[in-house]
Formats: sequence, C-alpha cells, structure tokens
Amino acid sequence: MSKPIAAAPGAWLHPGFLDPAGQAVTLAALRAGIAQSPLFAPTMPRTGKPFSVRMTNFGPLGWVSDRNGYRYQPMHPVTGDPWPPIPAEIAQVWRELLPDAPPPEACLVNYYEQTAKMGLHQDRDERAFDVPVLSISLGDEARFRIGGATRDAPTRAFPLRSGDVFTFGGESRLAFHGIDRILPGTSSLLPEGGRFNLTLRRVTPA
Repeated sequence: MSKPIAAAPGAWLHPGFLDPAGQAVTLAALRAGIAQSPLFAPTMPRTGKPFSVRMTNFGPLGWVSDRNGYRYQPMHPVTGDPWPPIPAEIAQVWRELLPDAPPPEACLVNYYEQTAKMGLHQDRDERAFDVPVLSISLGDEARFRIGGATRDAPTRAFPLRSGDVFTFGGESRLAFHGIDRILPGTSSLLPEGGRFNLTLRRVTPA
C-alpha cells in the first residue's frame, strides 16, 4: 500500500489499499452478494436510456435509477427482494479508512465492461453530506476524473487500479466526478475482464 495522495480538498486516493490477497477475498464476497442480488440495467429518468454500466446494491438501502427518477429503496427493482447485507470484507475497508464515520447504509456495485463509462455527476441523493463517500476498485484500470461543486469547474484525472480506494468528503463531498474510460487488459483479477466499482455511502443522518 502506497502513501495516500491528496486529490482535492477532502478527497484522497489510497493506491493499492487492498493487496492481491485482499482483492481476491473482497471479490469472492462481492460475487456471493451478486448471486443473491443480481446485476441489473438501470435507465435514465427522462429518456429511459440504459446506463453503460450494470449495477446492484448491498445494505439496507440501494441506489436505483429508472423513469421514476434517482432514489434509494430497500429492495431490488427486478426481484423485489431486500438487498443483501454489506459483506464484512467490504465494510472493514470503511472502518479502517473512516473510523469516525457512522456505518454505511448502501454499497452500490457498478460493473463496467470494457467500453463503459460514467459522465460527470454528483452524489447528492443522500441526506448525510457530512459523511464521506468511499469507493473501491477491482479489475481493469479506470481513468477517474474529479472536479468541483459545479459541472464547469476544472477537473483532475487519476488512474484507479485494482485494489485502489478513493474517499471524498468535506469540500469535495459534492464534487462532480466520473469515469472517462476503462483500460482493458490492465488487470487479471476478473476472468471476464472489466471493472467492479463498489461505492459505500451513508444515506440518512446518523
């Protein structure tokens, strides 16, 4: 694990926070959760256009998007079942890096195939803006971009490699951020290729 890198005020990149063994353990827990709560294809609220990523959630609340808008809800939109608990291996990363924060209520799982991307956006569907967001990368490298509180603010780009963890809070809690592209073949962790991103958030005030 390398020394944390300050990406923006309140935003930190933790390169290689999970070593190869830790990545394998986390991936196994992730796949067990997906077996209970399968990946689904979210759509944009107004247009119904599908995202380029597939997703699912763990925890008491899960983030979804469809023609009814962006929101958190306690059940899978396709199966109708409650989301499974956040795996202990994933929750442990939160406890180690954010020991003073209340526990996360949602773990959003995004699977990026080789051509997937995520436009600049804010994480603002929560009511706990005083609690940082934590993101875990598994699989192929991604080109991550983070800016400021407005969409037109200057941005900086960082590589997110398998095992990296990114946290953002404080001044950067509502920073616009996104994924420009995936670099295929940069990791052997996922036999199918691509990248999993696990985003842990506190949704309601503690």
